[in-house]
Amino acid sequence: MHHDHLASRIPFGVTIKVEELSKVGRAERLLKELGFRQCRVRVHGDVARIEVDLADLPRLAEAGVRDRAVQGLRALGYRYVALDLEGFRSGSMNPEGS
Repeated sequence: MHHDHLASRIPFGVTIKVEELSKVGRAERLLKELGFRQCRVRVHGDVARIEVDLADLPRLAEAGVRDRAVQGLRALGYRYVALDLEGFRSGSMNPEGS
């Protein structure tokens, strides 16, 4: 995945390190391996916020899937793993109005 594409996962105005982008890429790959085709991992400090299609929210909350997602993201170094209840949407990290 190209780094410019992954930069949209980090809040606007935050300095982005290449390691952070590759970590996000690995986090999204993990979710895709768990069967989530449409997904984003947005980063807020040590919090990874997962966006999946609304139809997939119940599956991500299932114990086995949830455990694998949490363990995988924690192994990448995220301290907290959060599920965004609004679901997947493009450009949710862009500043208002852009």
